[in-house]
Amino acid sequence: MRFDQLLAPRAVPRTARSPRGFIQLGAARRWMELLGLAGLTLGCLNLATAAENATREQAVAMVKKGVAFIKSNGVNAAYTAITGKQSQFIENDLYLVVYGLDGVVRAHGANEKMVNRNLLELKDVDGKAFVKERVELGKSNPSFWQDYKFTNPTSKQIEAKSMYCERLEDTVVCGGIYRK
Repeated sequence: MRFDQLLAPRAVPRTARSPRGFIQLGAARRWMELLGLAGLTLGCLNLATAAENATREQAVAMVKKGVAFIKSNGVNAAYTAITGKQSQFIENDLYLVVYGLDGVVRAHGANEKMVNRNLLELKDVDGKAFVKERVELGKSNPSFWQDYKFTNPTSKQIEAKSMYCERLEDTVVCGGIYRK
């Protein structure tokens, strides 16, 4: 049935009417169709929200943009820009984080309270020491992907996350995507 047909008036048999002429069976059917349409609409909204999640390609591009910005503007200006609320390094659920190879956060696009904190022992909900792992991967790889669980700043839910990182001198510059 097409959307315009859902809203079109219908003939209801006399047996479906109450003595006062109110439609009973037809109204119930109409309500069920409208509830189905509402469910379909909500499903489309969920797909639209999912479409706002960053992709792997966007994460790689954002990290490369951040690395280039740090190289051309210096660490102080770059870290301030990455951590700023209106940062060019924040896009929906994608943001940059810069960790020193000692586990200290140098810049954080989603939570400025993390800056200058040593998070080497931080673990995700499954007990994975993801910062320690990230630092170790950064020491031995020029770039890498890492999987763990973290709170999505847009949904406020703990979700699976894949983080792309590139080593830059004694830091790793990272941007991640959330996977539902």
